[in-house]
Amino acid sequence: MTAVLDDAGPVAAEGAGTDGVRLASWPARAGAFAIDVLAPAGLIVTATLVTQGTDLGTWLWWAVYAGGLVLLVAVSCVNRILLPALTGWSPGRSVFGIRVVSSTGDAGLGRLLLRDLAHLLDTAAVFVGWLWPLWDSRHRTFADLLTRTEVRRVDRPESDVRRRVGAMLLTLALLSGIAVGLGYLLVYRQDRAVDQSRAQIAEQGPRIVEELLSYGVDSVDADFTKAQSLTTDNYRQQLVAQQDAVRKAGPTTNDYWAVSSAVLPGVTKDAATMLVALQGQRGTNPQELKFITATVRVEFKKSDDHWLVDNLTVLKRPVLSGGGQ
Repeated sequence: MTAVLDDAGPVAAEGAGTDGVRLASWPARAGAFAIDVLAPAGLIVTATLVTQGTDLGTWLWWAVYAGGLVLLVAVSCVNRILLPALTGWSPGRSVFGIRVVSSTGDAGLGRLLLRDLAHLLDTAAVFVGWLWPLWDSRHRTFADLLTRTEVRRVDRPESDVRRRVGAMLLTLALLSGIAVGLGYLLVYRQDRAVDQSRAQIAEQGPRIVEELLSYGVDSVDADFTKAQSLTTDNYRQQLVAQQDAVRKAGPTTNDYWAVSSAVLPGVTKDAATMLVALQGQRGTNPQELKFITATVRVEFKKSDDHWLVDNLTVLKRPVLSGGGQ
């Protein structure tokens, strides 16, 4: 006995539901998402990464990062929730001619908001939810299943949306390029300023320390005044106290010269630290000269384009040895 099944019901065409509704394809939905979310995100992420390379404090950088995240959420909400609720379209969906609808018609503001929140589930499931439309008969994500929505193909708006969206994307690309250019200039200038500071300290630092610690018995007042001019307000009082102690003990010639120095890591455009190994001699009588060795750690600050000693720490106290021949 042979049964002939001549009425198998309607056969859905590709891209259509069993009721003949034109469903949006996955590539169209992905393209709309890229325009509505990824394009603005590209600008915001670029600007945030640029600020990371600049000379911002930790709290200021986190403020910029948080501000960028808030701005991204705001732009996404406007593109994917507010505009579709008011006009029926987002920029991306208008280009691809697709629209989010519910079983009763256009999805309202509340349903669109819940749908975007439900997309967190699509993401949490290792992005499987975003790919689910490839297998679902109604091309739905997990968010669509939860909020009872689906995305359908519809006629595009009569206005020239592609030109407007193209202009928007071009503007975002130009702004991203400007952000990258500004970031390059800022980072380049900062790195160049740091390199210049390192070179200046490597050259000037040892000479400054020599002038700070050296003085002659016949020119002690002028030498002390010169030394004070090489310090910041932070270190000057400490230096003056040391000079007063030398005067009370009876000054003698104290001559230092740097034999080795190294700039420590952490140089900025207006601050640097270096280690200086010193040798020298103390005394005025050639028969009684004392030879000196010492190691100091010196912190420098730049003021009015001049490097000044902000602090000096003796790591190896002066060691006197022998007398001259």
